[in-house]
Amino acid sequence: MSRKTTYLVSFASFLAVASAPIANATPVQVEAPHLTAPSFTGPLASRTTLIAAPPRHLSKVSWWGGTYAVPDGEQVSIHISAGYPEADALAREWADFFGGIPHGKELSLAQVYIAPLAEVEELCSSEDVLGCYGGQTLVMVGDSTAGVQPASIAAHEYGHHVAANRVNTPWLALDWGTKRWATQAGICSRVGARTAFPGDEGLNYSLNPGEAFAEAYRVLVETHGTALGYDWPIVDPSFRPDAPALAAVQDDVLHPWSASTTKTIRGQFLHRHRTWTMTVATPLDGDLRIRVAVPGGGGDDVTLLSTDGRTVLARSSWDGSGGKAAGYRVCGARSVRVRVTRGPGLARFSLRVVAP
Repeated sequence: MSRKTTYLVSFASFLAVASAPIANATPVQVEAPHLTAPSFTGPLASRTTLIAAPPRHLSKVSWWGGTYAVPDGEQVSIHISAGYPEADALAREWADFFGGIPHGKELSLAQVYIAPLAEVEELCSSEDVLGCYGGQTLVMVGDSTAGVQPASIAAHEYGHHVAANRVNTPWLALDWGTKRWATQAGICSRVGARTAFPGDEGLNYSLNPGEAFAEAYRVLVETHGTALGYDWPIVDPSFRPDAPALAAVQDDVLHPWSASTTKTIRGQFLHRHRTWTMTVATPLDGDLRIRVAVPGGGGDDVTLLSTDGRTVLARSSWDGSGGKAAGYRVCGARSVRVRVTRGPGLARFSLRVVAP
């Protein structure tokens, strides 16, 4: 996955937390750039990669760091390679960084490993990458020797971590992006048109919406949500976010979508009318299911139509519980027309609407 952030930010003071060494008791002093604080400038020139499981061989590197508290009550685990001088002090600086970017409860699940490029390539089992993410574990380069500022990598990778801990049923948020952002970006429609390829870390990397979401999160951090003055070097320009897209990202970070909502609508056929219609809003992409039930039982049908009423999207069938239901995968439509056709039974009916 690709990672980038150009974001100048000042952090509030944090609780002092002692740095506990991991593996070796003494950091190795080697030649490496001295980092007084994470840097927030510079383009992201190389990509990182998404992996199915935590990176291998972490135990082969000597790490300093531990778990650090941040002001909102969350915590983050930071591990700095002993290949950097003053690794224990850097761990606190990176804890401040991750604590200061938009996050939710997923922060406490993150395991962050920061190491020189050669170690990152070995840990990620790939050459010419600046980091990798998998299994709640983020590995990244901690200096700018690769021509990319480390905070840029960190913000992009953390975007993947956000997606890995969000729900976008019926799709995988890590590959498709989070629910509101994916809806705003039209990912479902784009997949159908073959202009987006979820989960493709190969030839279609630049058209992978999982990467586009991580970059959009990076831009959210970089521009404070304004979408002004940022670069977009690794993902196709068609995914480039505007302010509404960044607002969707932030909403998904701070107020995660968790499940479809259910509501009941009661209706009645008037006089001799055989049909009843209404428009149902579908603000988010996902699976819509509408069930019609008649008190005491009945054979009313429900049909889902396009908003103009001309195209049939889905017809109902018996669902085995005394009513009929129709299901439809919303993919870009922000409303559908519901038509109920009267069967034997009472004029009154109810609709159970389950929508994303």
